[in-house]
Amino acid sequence: MGDAMEVDTPTVARLTAVAKGKAKITAPSKSVPWVEKYRPTSLADVAAHKDIIDTIDRLTGENRLPHLLLYGPPGTGKTSTILAVARKLYGSQFQNMILELNASDDRGIDVVRQQIQDFASTQSISFGAKGNVKLVILDEADAMTKDAQFALRRIIEKYTKNTRFCLICNYVSKIIPALQSRCTRFRFAPLSVENVTGRLQYIIREEGLDATESGLAAIVRLSNGDMRKALNVLQSTHMAYPHITEEAVYLCTGSPFPKDIEQIAYWLLNESFHKAVSSITDLKTKKGLALVDIVRELHPFVFSINMPSPIRVQLINALADIEYRLAFGPNEKLQLGAMVSAFTHTRIALVAAAKD
Repeated sequence: MGDAMEVDTPTVARLTAVAKGKAKITAPSKSVPWVEKYRPTSLADVAAHKDIIDTIDRLTGENRLPHLLLYGPPGTGKTSTILAVARKLYGSQFQNMILELNASDDRGIDVVRQQIQDFASTQSISFGAKGNVKLVILDEADAMTKDAQFALRRIIEKYTKNTRFCLICNYVSKIIPALQSRCTRFRFAPLSVENVTGRLQYIIREEGLDATESGLAAIVRLSNGDMRKALNVLQSTHMAYPHITEEAVYLCTGSPFPKDIEQIAYWLLNESFHKAVSSITDLKTKKGLALVDIVRELHPFVFSINMPSPIRVQLINALADIEYRLAFGPNEKLQLGAMVSAFTHTRIALVAAAKD
């Protein structure tokens, strides 16, 4: 009788994708991934998309937050934005007022009918929260089954009075039209070079890193507007090398050096088929390069070569087909042959065009 009575408290599903930088971290600060350590905690801290942020901020301030559908490439601030909105809405009651689910959780139709419906159907009695609506965040919603999405449509309609839903995805085409029509959509484009560079420079100052301008530029280039990828590359390079230089970045990520791409392009456009295949194979083996990385790096290089547009279109189309096939795990030797063949046809076309 003297023991204190135990009271069950609502548990909140938490993000578990640590590798993606979307998990709640409780480790000491030195071992915390920088994607979490420097995740924005307020809307004012979000690096880009000011128009979207201002619109959501205004709707939040007026207590008129609609159901949201945030879509766009990875690492562009979708999850950070909605978590910042939740912190603004609920303050200290943040953990009690939201339900977070992502692709690492089972999100079939049973989860929608049980866990999400149970959370959405209960009235909130959290004191101190601004407003009494709760928030369900479905990260990577494009991974949900079609049946689960149709079940979710009905739940959104039924519990709109006390619950708001935020769907986050990379590919909006995988969200059924019935769900899209019930949400206000915002597209998060890849971050600009200025936004990524500014954030990285801030972290470099905070962490006291020794980074060169060329090293920083290499990280920005490899990230392709993905802030999460940029931070992961910066941290992994810092852990592997004392100085963050261009060479260190490329070695750490396993990406082909620009000079390697130039050399490969020279072989493709000047050497015989057998010589080009042999030389590229030797370079891949020596430096541990993946063919898909070579194909992707050759894409911008092709646009820097002076050639007639019809010939360039055929070459880009061939490279796109090769990259698509590589995504399904084919034989790399055959795809390397296809790539060399595409450039051989391009060289023949260029010679013919020069004679005309």
